[in-house]
Amino acid sequence: MPAGALVWTLNSSGPRQVEFKFLRVHGTFDVKQQKLKCRATIAETHRSDVMDPSQKPIMTCTEQKVYDVVMKQAAMVKERKRNAFLDVKPEIASPSSIELLDEAYERCGEVCAEYAKTFYLGTLLMTPERRKAIWAIYVWCRRTDELVDGPNAAHITPAALDRWEKRLEDLYDGRPYDMLDAALSDTVSKFPVDIQPFRDMIEGMRLDLIKSQYKNFDELYLYCYYVAGTVGLMSVPVMGISPDSKATTENVYNAALALGIANQLTNILRDVGEDARRGRIYLPQDELAQFGLSDKDVFAGVVTDTWRAFMKNQIKRARVFFDAAEQGVSELDKASRWPVWASLILYRQILDAIEANDYNNFTQRAYVAKVKKFLSLPMAYTQAFLNPKSISKIARK
Repeated sequence: MPAGALVWTLNSSGPRQVEFKFLRVHGTFDVKQQKLKCRATIAETHRSDVMDPSQKPIMTCTEQKVYDVVMKQAAMVKERKRNAFLDVKPEIASPSSIELLDEAYERCGEVCAEYAKTFYLGTLLMTPERRKAIWAIYVWCRRTDELVDGPNAAHITPAALDRWEKRLEDLYDGRPYDMLDAALSDTVSKFPVDIQPFRDMIEGMRLDLIKSQYKNFDELYLYCYYVAGTVGLMSVPVMGISPDSKATTENVYNAALALGIANQLTNILRDVGEDARRGRIYLPQDELAQFGLSDKDVFAGVVTDTWRAFMKNQIKRARVFFDAAEQGVSELDKASRWPVWASLILYRQILDAIEANDYNNFTQRAYVAKVKKFLSLPMAYTQAFLNPKSISKIARK
C-alpha cells in the first residue's frame, strides 16, 4: 500500500488559506508548484484528497497513528489558549530551587551549544523562557538517541528503554531523576507539550534494537516519525504560532512533522554507507527491488547508474517533505523562526552535497562546509524575519 503523509499545502483559492492535503510519496515522481505528480503506481493528487473537516482521507494504519498524535497535540495547544484566563499562578518556589533550575537550564544550553551550534545560535533570538524550554527538549532527545547510538549502545536492552520511559513518566509527574530531567519537567509544566511524542521517540529507539530493514516506505515513514517527526510536535508548543497566522493549529503541527521527516530522510541518505557497515539498511526494500537493487548492492557499496537513478528518486521524496514544511515555518512566532529556517536550509544542502558527490554515499560523507554554513545563517535570518520568496529559492541552490 502506498505510504504518504498529511502535509501542509497552499489552497489556490487565495493567499494564506490552508488545507490538509494527503500527499502520497511512493514510487517515482516529479514535484512542480507544490503538486505531486506520480508515475507508474500512483495517480496525481486531486482535490478529492483535500481533507474536509467532516471527512478524513483514507489512510494506512501508520498514517492514522501519526495523524492521531498530531491532532491530539494541536488540541492541547488550542485548549490551553481557550483556558488561558483560568490559569492559576503557581506557588512561589524557594530561592534555592530556582537557582538549581536555572543551573539545570544553563547546562542544557551548554549541551545544545556543543552539539548543535547553528541551532543554538538561532535559539538566542527567542524569549528566555522559550529558549530554555527548547534547550531542555533538545537535551532529552539527544540523551534518548545516545541510548542506541552512543558509546554504551551495545549494552542497551529493551528493559533499559522501558526504564527510560518510566523515567519520562515520572518527570511528567514532577519527579525528575536528575538536573537535566528537572529542566524538562519544568518545561512540560509550563507549555502544553503532550507526552506521546516523547514516548514515540523511545519507540523509535526500540525499533533500532530489533529492526535493521524496512520493507517499504510505509514502515520507513513511521520510523522517521518516531525518531525525528516527534521533535517538531514537541517543539511547536514552545516556539509558538505567530499571532498573525491564518493557518490552523493542525496545519502548523503538520508542517513541523514534515520537516522532521525530511531531516531524517536526509540523515538516512547521507549515512547509507555508515549504516551498512553496522548491518543496517534504512531504505525501502521494495523500491530497491524496483530498481533492480538488493541489500547485496548496498553492502558492496559500488556507485552505478542504477544506484544513481535510485538515489535521485529518494532525494526527490525528501525534497517533497522540505517543500511541505517550508510554508509552515513562516507561521511560527517570529522570534522562533530562525533556528528552524537554519535547520531547513542546512539539511537541504546536505541533499545537494550528496548530488555533488555523484551519489556516492557509501564512502563519501556529504556535509555542508563551514563557510557555507556561516553564509546560510544570514539567509535563514532574512527568511525568518523578512520572508521574501526569493530567499527561499536561493536556499535551495
